[in-house]
Amino acid sequence: MFNLDAIANKFRLSYFLFAILICVTFVSIFMYAEVRMERELVKARLLQQLELSQKENLEQPIYSAEPGINIYRYDNAPGNLQLLATETVQEMPVTFTTQEGDIKTELHFFRYQKDKQNYILTYLEDDEMVMENYPVLAIFEHLEDIFADALKAAVLLSLLIAAVFSQLSSRQITKPLLDLKQAVETDHQNLTELTHLPSEVGVLARAIDDKNHKLEQYLKREQLFTGDVSHELRTPLTIIMGASEVLASQLEHDPRLSEFANRISHTAKETSEIISALLLLSRAPEKLDTPQTSINSIAISEVARLKYLLRHKRVTCIVVAEQEYSVCVRPELLKMALGNLIKNAFQYTDEGEVVVSIDAKKIVITDTGLGIPEDMMPLLYERFERLDHKRTGEQTDNVVSDSYSSYKVEGTGLKVEGTGLGLSIVQRIMTHMDWQLTHQAHASGGSTFSIYYK
Repeated sequence: MFNLDAIANKFRLSYFLFAILICVTFVSIFMYAEVRMERELVKARLLQQLELSQKENLEQPIYSAEPGINIYRYDNAPGNLQLLATETVQEMPVTFTTQEGDIKTELHFFRYQKDKQNYILTYLEDDEMVMENYPVLAIFEHLEDIFADALKAAVLLSLLIAAVFSQLSSRQITKPLLDLKQAVETDHQNLTELTHLPSEVGVLARAIDDKNHKLEQYLKREQLFTGDVSHELRTPLTIIMGASEVLASQLEHDPRLSEFANRISHTAKETSEIISALLLLSRAPEKLDTPQTSINSIAISEVARLKYLLRHKRVTCIVVAEQEYSVCVRPELLKMALGNLIKNAFQYTDEGEVVVSIDAKKIVITDTGLGIPEDMMPLLYERFERLDHKRTGEQTDNVVSDSYSSYKVEGTGLKVEGTGLGLSIVQRIMTHMDWQLTHQAHASGGSTFSIYYK
């Protein structure tokens, strides 16, 4: 299929159109010259015949000369010729009858003034008449056929040459670009060789090489930052987990204080897992090992971990799966993705149910909560975006984005603080694992997020 977006095809098409334009120009010039020459020859012949007729026959209303030539005084000319005739030779298709039948040909005619007398001179074109009575015009007609055949051959040859030349030239023009593409895809050594070229390709290669160096430095800084942050945070988190476990053991007699100590320990562990997941996201996907991971176990674990968000709500949550499903993925990444989506559903559902269903192709989280307005969908996965959602008669000015957004439901006192990063992180995880995340809003309220895995 011809792809016009390709640079090579654009060059080919440009050459071909240029060749057609040149051919049309030359054909037009040839046809114009042929018509002008024929008219001048006809005009000269008719004027010559007018002189001869006047010498031989003196002044006559109509002169009939050689076959096909008639000269009329203007007043005696046919009415249609009087209306059409000008000083320029014109042609008009006519049909005349002979013994062999009707013949269609051209009638040449023009108006001429001599000694204050107007004449209309006509010439009926016919090959036999021309050959016998006007050899010059016969030679011209013969040459005209020769030039027409030569012009047709020239047009076909020009188009063929244009096609071949466009094919060769487009290859030569696009070859540096293909070399640049290959150099960018392979290594920097080949790209460095192209940066010394004085052409536009060299300019582009130098720009790409400079951009690559900046990206490398940026990625290196990000990797160093991620590694340093994880290293520096693991030590205090380990201390917090150890201290919270000791504190919990000392507060066994006080269930209320013991619960707070356990929450400190659980939160520290979750933070450590989040750091591990973010470290995995900073690595190339092909460098990660992907063990067989149980989806059911992680879904049940995340539902249980986040169940505290439903303590003061009339909301039920169920996990639906016909069997045990597994997928090759890092458990930390799957845990973070599912955790964010389930947390969203729990936070923004005040009554009804949240259903986590699992099958062989996808994980679906459905809730009966606030839902997301259609006009806000383009911003759903944007970082730091917080969407205003208004529900008439229930709550107003609600801020809805994801599990890290700030949201308050009037009349309940529930408030969720955050920065608007949850869904953007989930989307980043999906891209990293080459999975797909989709969202579907419900007409009656609520949302459905689906994770399609491979």
